[in-house]
Amino acid sequence: MRNYELAYIANPDMDDEGLTGLEEKIQGWIDAAGGKIVNVDRWGRRKLAYPIQDYRDGYYYFVDVELPPSGPPELEDNIRVVEDVLRYMILRKEPA
Repeated sequence: MRNYELAYIANPDMDDEGLTGLEEKIQGWIDAAGGKIVNVDRWGRRKLAYPIQDYRDGYYYFVDVELPPSGPPELEDNIRVVEDVLRYMILRKEPA
């Protein structure tokens, strides 16, 4: 298992129910890939540096996960098709 950080920005028009549903969906994909969530850091609604799809705000999430090496491509394929995720990035964290 390797350590990764998933950072994503969710659509600012989503309500609390939608944001919770999106978190659960992403958690399900991580579990299906054989990984586990270590920590979730919710920054809340923040202003974007530049407009994305005519949005100026977004909900920021940073998720520390442990995944097998085959996990990030699967996770990326699933997140890519979700319209409520404006931007995402998966980074491999170096061991401390």
